[in-house]
Amino acid sequence: MGVGPGDPNLLTVAAVQAIAKAAVVAYPVAQPGAEGMAARIAAPWITEQRHLPLLFPMVAAAAPRLAAWRTAADLLAAELARAEQLVLLCEGDASLFASCSYVLLELASRYPQWPVSVIPGITAVAAAAAAASSLGMPWPLALQDEGLLIRPTPNSQAALELLLEQAKASNTVLALLKLGERWLWVQPVLEARGLLAASLFAQRVGWPDQLLLPASEVPAAQRPYFSLLLIRQNWPEVLP
Repeated sequence: MGVGPGDPNLLTVAAVQAIAKAAVVAYPVAQPGAEGMAARIAAPWITEQRHLPLLFPMVAAAAPRLAAWRTAADLLAAELARAEQLVLLCEGDASLFASCSYVLLELASRYPQWPVSVIPGITAVAAAAAAASSLGMPWPLALQDEGLLIRPTPNSQAALELLLEQAKASNTVLALLKLGERWLWVQPVLEARGLLAASLFAQRVGWPDQLLLPASEVPAAQRPYFSLLLIRQNWPEVLP
């Protein structure tokens, strides 16, 4: 289930209720002994439940990740076989660019006898737009006939240039996730197109050190993995 981007108060009522009913709380960790970001987010709502950290290595190679997802599915199935009610925490939404999605696919493929209920969570994209608007920087994600495209930041300048052209032609707002070190070359592209002032930069949305700024105020330097951009190139001709 999704636990939102960082603020424990952004958990849904359904998520809080599911945690309260669970005997086991499972969550991803990047390395053994780590706390896990999803567990940190949900910590105020976790009381006597048993913790089950699942190792999801942050590596590019496919084999270790596939093995980790299979192992996680096996561990979850073993808990279910003991008639334990459990929840699997996922940062953000459980279905949007979520490693937990792969575990759910493994469960459905290899353990179809166990029913699964997926509880959606607030995405960092929605939370960033709402937080910016609350700080006097109105940022509606989509208006009227605008499209909205949520995707990881492209890996090359050429790919970003093409994406910007396509978004402009189709009147589509871009939400680019996993910005990180790509900001080094994304910033000059947006500057050359005059898009910095109207774009929103968001970093660690929902956490105490959250940063929300017009992109024009963010230097072209490496940023954390958990940063994103909202880019609007056009406004609708008719506004309410």
